[in-house]
Amino acid sequence: MRNSLGPLLRRGMVGVFSLASLWAPGGPAAAAPAMPTTSTAPTASTPSPAPVAAEAESLAFTQRYRALQHGGIVRAANSSITCRRPVERSAAPCPAAREGRAATNDDNDDFEMFYIDVDNDPNTYNSSRAEVRPPAGARVSYARLYWGGNLRVGEQKPPKDNGRVLIAEPGGQYKEVLADTVVGHRVAHGADAFQASADVTALVRSSGAGAYTVAQVNVAMGHSAAGAWGGWTLMVAYEKESEPLRHLAMWDGFDPLGPGGDRTVRLPGMKFPKGAEGRAGLVAYNGDRGRTGGSFTLSAGGLTTRLADGANPRDDVLNSTISEPGRTAPGRTPAYPNTLGYDSDVFELDKGLRHGGDRLDFRLVSPRDTAWAGALFVAVDAKR
Repeated sequence: MRNSLGPLLRRGMVGVFSLASLWAPGGPAAAAPAMPTTSTAPTASTPSPAPVAAEAESLAFTQRYRALQHGGIVRAANSSITCRRPVERSAAPCPAAREGRAATNDDNDDFEMFYIDVDNDPNTYNSSRAEVRPPAGARVSYARLYWGGNLRVGEQKPPKDNGRVLIAEPGGQYKEVLADTVVGHRVAHGADAFQASADVTALVRSSGAGAYTVAQVNVAMGHSAAGAWGGWTLMVAYEKESEPLRHLAMWDGFDPLGPGGDRTVRLPGMKFPKGAEGRAGLVAYNGDRGRTGGSFTLSAGGLTTRLADGANPRDDVLNSTISEPGRTAPGRTPAYPNTLGYDSDVFELDKGLRHGGDRLDFRLVSPRDTAWAGALFVAVDAKR
């Protein structure tokens, strides 16, 4: 695939959102208003300067989208950077670390990190691919792209480019996407972290299911004590009459989690029956595999349930995975089991919903690791 921006292209953007505040109930379907965010990339002969998006060190975790409809939410995700060679003597060889086969629990700060670049395009410095699969016959209701990472590693990336990224639909060419909201951007604990996001509903609705490629995520490569990390997640809410009636919602925010910190998101106004089924998806940055003590819990109907599965241990949820419930998410290029610092995980909620209720509380804890949480989605049965 070719990118018409040429070598004058500026870098894509990064940002970080966290679980920090209260849910604000909306109507049956609601999405924050957004400016147009996709466009055909300019040619090298007519370059446009990178837009400077407004930034804030802390953003309250707020509702991005909500609907009560027959349907669900699916997502695609991948990391933008991986290891090239170990720097610490105790670190495993890079292939073993990223495949999750290392005997030691290696972190991104144990390695020199280098870009993933799958598109064979000399004009992009990073790119990765993942499939999003709404069911056949579904209509896309809303789609949002999140991207983020660390700007301060062996090199320093320009924050002014945090608000731009490239996306190519299945079989298509790159299109420029600009952040349509305030960007989270904060220097803390040796990292220069950010997250940005944009409404890409029109693109996904017209292009449908398949493999999307995201390039130029503004992540710095190299080695530092804070480590290099970053990636992207595409969340897609859909409507299909044959599926159960569900509460669908997406939230995002920006705030560092730790060390020793936690964030709670409270979701009133989501009444669900006994025995309901549901899923939640979480996006987080700079979680390290093997740093035990991190957890993600759901409180609902008088029950508190620690969310965990075969891909995400009870005490190590932020473990650098991109997963569907219990397994590594399929349809990614590359499909490294260990992303070395980027989490985009989907959890089953069924055990925590068995008593029924009208409110969901999610709590994310990261006691030992400086991490950021960027986005959350929930799809829960409204009827049985």
